[in-house]
Amino acid sequence: MSNNTVIIGAQWGDEGKGKLVDALTENVAAVVRFQGGHNAGHTLKIAGKKTVLHLIPSGILRDNIDCLIGNGVVLSLSALFEEIETLEQDNVEVRSKLKISGSCPLLLPYHVALDNAREHSLGTKSIGTTKRGIGPAYEDHVARRGLRVNDLLYPDILANKLAELARYHNFQLEHFYKVPAIPYEEALSMLMSYLEPMTPMIADVMALLADHRNKQHSLLFEGAQGALLDVNLGTYPYVTSSNTTSGAVATGTGFGPKYLDDIIGVAKAYITRVGSGPFPTELHDDTGLMLASRGGEFGATTGRPRRCGWFDVPLMRHSIQLNSLTHMAVTKIDVLDELETIKVCVGYEHNGKQLPCFPADINILEACTPIYESMPGWLCSTMGVTCIKDLPANARSFLNRLESLCGIPISIVSTGPDRIHTIFLD
Repeated sequence: MSNNTVIIGAQWGDEGKGKLVDALTENVAAVVRFQGGHNAGHTLKIAGKKTVLHLIPSGILRDNIDCLIGNGVVLSLSALFEEIETLEQDNVEVRSKLKISGSCPLLLPYHVALDNAREHSLGTKSIGTTKRGIGPAYEDHVARRGLRVNDLLYPDILANKLAELARYHNFQLEHFYKVPAIPYEEALSMLMSYLEPMTPMIADVMALLADHRNKQHSLLFEGAQGALLDVNLGTYPYVTSSNTTSGAVATGTGFGPKYLDDIIGVAKAYITRVGSGPFPTELHDDTGLMLASRGGEFGATTGRPRRCGWFDVPLMRHSIQLNSLTHMAVTKIDVLDELETIKVCVGYEHNGKQLPCFPADINILEACTPIYESMPGWLCSTMGVTCIKDLPANARSFLNRLESLCGIPISIVSTGPDRIHTIFLD
C-alpha cells in the first residue's frame, strides 16, 4: 500500500525538515520539492558528514530514489549547477536521479539585482530577504512575462523573450534604483551555456508523479521555509514569496490533494525566526543566547543569526489548521538539555484580554504579550537517543504536554543532527 507524505515547516522555517525528509526516504520511490528557490537551506548530517542542500531534494543522498523539482520552484541555473558540482565532488550521483519540471520559472540575474536594490533602498524597513532574487522571479511569473525552463529548448523564442525582460528590468535598475544595468547579451550567454547540461534533466514531473501513483509507489513531498512565511497565509509582509503551506503541493507539482495521506509539520522544541517580523515569544536574554549557541542557529543559506524564543502553541495550532497536519515532528529537543525550567507559550494577551487564537492582524500580533506555562527541565543529555523510553521522564512529560496542547500526535522526535539521532513513534 502506497503512502504519500508531505513534510513542511510548521513555524517560521529552519525546523530541521531536510534531516527528517532524508530519514524518511528509505521507503519511498521519489522525493519532490514543490515551492521556493535556493533561498532555502536543508542541512543533512550522515555519519558525521554535513551536506547543505538548497534546490536539490533531500533524498539525493539515497540510492535508487527519484529526486523531482516541481513547477512551483523558481530555478537559478547557476545555483543548481553549483550544488550539483559540489555533490559530485563528494561522489554523489545527481544527474541521473534529478528531474526538473519544464514549467519551473527561471531566476535571472535581473531578479537578483532588483532584490538587492530594493532591500538596500528600504534601509531599516527592509523585509530581510536572502537577496537571491526569489521575490522578483515570482513577480515575473505571476505577471506572465517570466521565462520558464522549457524556454531553454527554443533558443530563438528565449532570446526574444529575454530581450523584452532586459529592457523592462534594466529601466528600473538604471532609472529608479540608480544601479548599473545588466547587458542582455551577458544574460543570454549565461542561459544558453546551461542548455546542454540541463536538457537531459528536463521532464514532465506531473506525468512522472502520475506514473508513480499508478504503480502504487510511496512519495515524499518536501517543503521549504515554514508555514508562517506563506505569502498568502503568513505574517505578511514579513514572508517569503511562495506558498509554503501544504496546499502548495498540488499547485507546485500537479499532484492532486486527494492523493495525499499524511501531512507532517516539523517544529523545533523552541522556535526561531530569521529576518524581520513579529515574534511574540522572542527571548532577548541569556536563555535566548544559549538556545542560539547550543542549537547552532545560523542560516544554512545566508549564515544570518536566527532569533530564538519559547515554543508557541497558538502559532502551532494555527499551523495545524492551515495545513491539515496529521502529525508533528519535534526537533532539537537536545538543545533544551541544560535548562532548569522550560516555558511554553499557551496563549496571547492583547489590551488586557486573552485572545482566542493566533491573530490574523499583524499589528495585533506585534502588540501581543505571551502567556506562559512553565515545566521542569531534565538537566541531562538527550543527544542521540533513539528510543522514547530512554528519554528522561521530564523530557517525555514535555512532549506529552505539547501533544495535549496542540491536539495532534508527535510521530518523530529528533535528538541530534545526524540521520540516526531520531526517535520514530509512529
